[in-house]
Amino acid sequence: MNKKITTSFVASFLLATSNLYSQPLSEITVVSATKSEQSIKDVTSNVEVITKEEIEERHYVNVSDALKTISGLSIVSNGGVGQSDSLFIRGVSAKRVLILIDGIRYNEPAGLSGAPLAQLNIENVEQIEVVKGAQSGIWGADASGGVINIITSKPKSGIHGNAGVEYGSYNSKKLFGSISNRNEKGYIKFDANRINSDGISAYEPNGSNWNDLGLESDFYTNNTYTIGTGLYLNNEDELGISFKKIDARYAYDSGSSDNITNKGKLQHYFKSVYFTHKLDSFQLKLNAQQSKFDRTQGTFNAKSLVNEFSAQADYNYIKDATLIFGLDKQNFEDISNKNKYDTKAVYISNTNKFGKFSINETLRYDDNSKFDEKATGKLGIKYNINNDIVVSSNYGTAYNAPSLSNLSYTPSLVPETTKSFDLNFGYKDLKLTYFESKIKNMIQYISGSFPNSQYENLSGESKFKGYELSYKKDILEDMLLSLNYTHLNAKDNNGAYLPRRANDELNVSMDYYGIEKAHININSSYTGTRYNDTAKTEKTGNYTIWNAVINYKIKRNI
Repeated sequence: MNKKITTSFVASFLLATSNLYSQPLSEITVVSATKSEQSIKDVTSNVEVITKEEIEERHYVNVSDALKTISGLSIVSNGGVGQSDSLFIRGVSAKRVLILIDGIRYNEPAGLSGAPLAQLNIENVEQIEVVKGAQSGIWGADASGGVINIITSKPKSGIHGNAGVEYGSYNSKKLFGSISNRNEKGYIKFDANRINSDGISAYEPNGSNWNDLGLESDFYTNNTYTIGTGLYLNNEDELGISFKKIDARYAYDSGSSDNITNKGKLQHYFKSVYFTHKLDSFQLKLNAQQSKFDRTQGTFNAKSLVNEFSAQADYNYIKDATLIFGLDKQNFEDISNKNKYDTKAVYISNTNKFGKFSINETLRYDDNSKFDEKATGKLGIKYNINNDIVVSSNYGTAYNAPSLSNLSYTPSLVPETTKSFDLNFGYKDLKLTYFESKIKNMIQYISGSFPNSQYENLSGESKFKGYELSYKKDILEDMLLSLNYTHLNAKDNNGAYLPRRANDELNVSMDYYGIEKAHININSSYTGTRYNDTAKTEKTGNYTIWNAVINYKIKRNI
């Protein structure tokens, strides 16, 4: 049995430090479950939120680092900071999870693994919403495993600015800053972030130090810029635009040798124009968005593009009842391989609250220019038995079209279809969830068959099931205990365990606020046995990571 224990320590002196869990649950709102703002206590879907307070107090390195703390969600890294990683929600891989930045699509059409999460900095993020289970009924394709929406901070009234510098091991440096202004006429904001690190070697053998072995390090540089502005045309209407650029350079190790210098670079651009109209119980939202990806690794270059246009109307037709009607048009293009397809969709969602009982129904119809039409939906119910006990359940259907990159290797691929179910029980600070998903015609990589049939649809159903247990409680007056455990069984159509998915994962965290002006956090994560291949010949799991964070609040005039 191989065990690996990794430790890290962060000390920080801050101008302000607030209690991580000072925000009541009733004050947390989410938009990703139904494409409309809701209090999280009324949402039927299984949703978890990482708040701005948690991000600031835990000093997460990037978005991937924060997501690792969510139950049912695991990330397998291929090296140090900035290296590619693989995300799974309840065993379902990232290419079946829709990743959004302020509602703008981050999934790369020419990529093989969905969205490049490792490139997302976490500065100026307001909250991260994770919706688990099939969500195609509201979001369409790419959401058969769930949705992750990364929501950035909105400007506050007046002029505000901040800046910061961090330095760490391996000559790692982080610079970040932002400035914003909001008044009665509108707002404007600008954010800039830079990360630079000499890195480590991803080729390091387990139990050894890459530097002692003379292995080369994998450098990483990331520059991210964001600008956004909005105009309040009147009391009901708002018009806004935003632009984000991610520019990264990095070295990476191939599977054969560490001595070969492999370099990569990427430039991703995200543009958005929106218009909203609010009048009493009615709201209209119009959006035009573009996601552009340009990625080079060695001599390989992949360019792709997504253009998306949407219109959505929300109507509160009676108290505690909301009807949503929307239209979507999406154009996906793999520029490098001259391949593309379009999707047109119409969807409807209805949410009702009857006292302690909540129900949500969604239905969506998609017409893909390359594949058959598809109807998907979701039904969610929630019942608050009393102030301490709540039960909920969700059933959804979904589909996942082959990516343009998949089709460039195997044009005969057909879409996957998914059925997803979860049952949730909560008692005070304890929550237990059973989940199950079945994917028919799952698209899988077939090793050694390049170039014409590198991917194939697996016949039959691949099955994912398990349970999540989470607990959060003030065990002492100034001490908070948080933990979550996930058990997963993920098998392909032949009953073989799918690679890179651990059967067991555990996260434990302790926060202490008993020292004036200070906050101390100690957290640990355990990843059980997992393998890199279905034959179980390459074990990569069974390790524990420990982290410690100290925050100290000082006055501005010191």
